Amino acid sequence: MSRINRRSFIQGGLAVGAAIAATRCSAPISQAPSGTPNNPAQAPEINSNRIKDVVIRTVGTGAAQSNDIRDQAEKDLGFKINMRALSTAEVIQIGITQPKQYDIWDGEFFALPLVIPSGNLQALDVKKLKQFDAVTPIFTTGELAPGARVNSSQGTAPRKVMFLKDQNSIEFATSPTDWATIVPYQFGADTLGYRPDLVGRKIESWAELFNPEFRGKTSLLDIPSIGIMDAAMITEAQGLMTFEDKGNMTREEMDKVAKILIEQKQAGQFRAFWKSFDESVNFMSSGEVILQSMWSPAVAAVKSRGLPCVYAPLKEGYRGWGGGMGLSKNLSGIQLDAAYEYLNWVLDGWIGSFLIRQGFYSATPTTARKFMKSEEWDFWYDGKQAAIDIVDPYGKKIESIGAVRDGGGFNERVSNIVCWNSFMKEQVYLVYKWTEFVVA
Repeated sequence: MSRINRRSFIQGGLAVGAAIAATRCSAPISQAPSGTPNNPAQAPEINSNRIKDVVIRTVGTGAAQSNDIRDQAEKDLGFKINMRALSTAEVIQIGITQPKQYDIWDGEFFALPLVIPSGNLQALDVKKLKQFDAVTPIFTTGELAPGARVNSSQGTAPRKVMFLKDQNSIEFATSPTDWATIVPYQFGADTLGYRPDLVGRKIESWAELFNPEFRGKTSLLDIPSIGIMDAAMITEAQGLMTFEDKGNMTREEMDKVAKILIEQKQAGQFRAFWKSFDESVNFMSSGEVILQSMWSPAVAAVKSRGLPCVYAPLKEGYRGWGGGMGLSKNLSGIQLDAAYEYLNWVLDGWIGSFLIRQGFYSATPTTARKFMKSEEWDFWYDGKQAAIDIVDPYGKKIESIGAVRDGGGFNERVSNIVCWNSFMKEQVYLVYKWTEFVVA
């Protein structure tokens, strides 16, 4: 990212906030398991007498700002947690301009080139994070396993913004240090979802979203930074364009993508556009849309309604994303101690198992595994046939015995990430071109 002064940074960040909104919501969870009969939940050890009266304020998107996560954390930690679930645009704006409004900031890695230069997040001392060694190397070195690198050349791969040069720096380090920007806890590989009963055949390419066969029955994610990357995947799959970096497009590339999108819209290709989890679920469940950009928990939600839905493993690959939690620069003393306890609780595994049952991946898979049945792990991570009925965190059945996860196991899916959610240098221009498409 090119150097910009603080004033233009703040103004630019607010100007494009709406453009990079991505409400990674999940439905309300009422019966999230706190362990299994063979793997009871174990709370991390803390001095409850010292911090029992502390209240920690978190701000983030819907994935981790849920009543069920709050209740489990309060039970395990012994102090109060106030959560605010907002859009990613609002989370970024608060992160940049209102550090006194939160103790813990929960956001996506692609937003860090905006938030970190504001100086409003304090560097995290990894020595205070008891399970930091359990973080998958995807976040620290960019590797799926030692010697096996995940594609990180396109977009804001988490490893590029994971560490700071030193405790007082607002510059990203190019290799691991003792000072982290945020604590990673979730990530995923996004693709297209479809209704196999209504599509009538297997979907294997991003190009299908523009197939006239599905005219009037498709939908695209109406979040500029992410939607245009999905559009780039489609146009590239169709052979209409190629990109040096889909996560950092030039103005000329944006012009071409917008022109193609407008042509598709005017031809009636799209039924609608969606911005929230609920919208995507309702479109797919009603049958108004049969093929669309989708998130894994939305596919699970459609299945929980008894409807078939496939999260397509496409031959061109996936678009990756990741999220984590950071600390306000204003934290000190007992509040800071409590905030670190919460981050350590996040790494301890319960929240990881909670998110895995929605179709996400945990940034600390070895700790999350402690809170899951072996049959669940085999299904979600190893790509094996389900030996039991698979339920989501709400206790609703989403897969029957014998089912196999769409796209296979963890290694198969994540090794096929070809680009990552990103904040682009030409972000303001991107918003302009995307708006031009949406209103056309």
